[in-house]
Amino acid sequence: MSRINGFVGRRNFLKFAGLTTFSIGGITACNGIITNRETITIPENNPNPNPVSANEAQRRLVEGNRRFYNQNPQNPNQSKRRLQSVAKTQYPYAAILGCADSRVPPEMVFDQGLGDLFVVRVAGNIASDEAIGSLEYSTAALGTQLIVVLGHKRCGAVSAAMKNEAVSGKIATVVDGIKPTLDQNQDRTSDINDDENAVITNIQFQTEKLLRNSAVLAKLIRAGRLKIVGAFYDIDTGKVRFLN
Repeated sequence: MSRINGFVGRRNFLKFAGLTTFSIGGITACNGIITNRETITIPENNPNPNPVSANEAQRRLVEGNRRFYNQNPQNPNQSKRRLQSVAKTQYPYAAILGCADSRVPPEMVFDQGLGDLFVVRVAGNIASDEAIGSLEYSTAALGTQLIVVLGHKRCGAVSAAMKNEAVSGKIATVVDGIKPTLDQNQDRTSDINDDENAVITNIQFQTEKLLRNSAVLAKLIRAGRLKIVGAFYDIDTGKVRFLN
């Protein structure tokens, strides 16, 4: 199978994924989140020859973050040998949808190395179409079984949405991707104006949006091949708290 910069060519990806076709039309998936009619295609078997389960992946992230905030990082998988190995192919064991904030680099926060994480970063960790497409690739083509939606304390994008002030340029697209969090989900927090509660509510909203807008991810969850969790990063302590 030909690959260009780690990506499977479109024709080969369709051939690779074409083992199973599944139509969703008005059925309930993941507590009724999927409602649109869409034909999706995913491989019958995990493309990773040595897949890592979602629970094991989360355990590795928890342990890696513990090393990070305890100031005892191992900096794994950063050798020349590892570099050459992942240059040939990639099978990241977890995917992260995180904020673009410079203080929250997932590979450092979770003490991971080359090829370990498939990281998608955008301000406010919003589930944009581009982010969803990237995560679909990570799960359907690379076999990742865990997605973490990672928000963080004092997120500037969430703060901008809370202020509800006019912003210029394309920044508005980021803010608009967060505003529904505050408009539709106020019942989830005791005080929506509280920074941490607002960030957590946004994490939950973006997690649901992944399922609402992606039949691929929804089917993988239904098949028991994917888990999506939210996590909150405290930029003061370096600690990540996984959410229920």
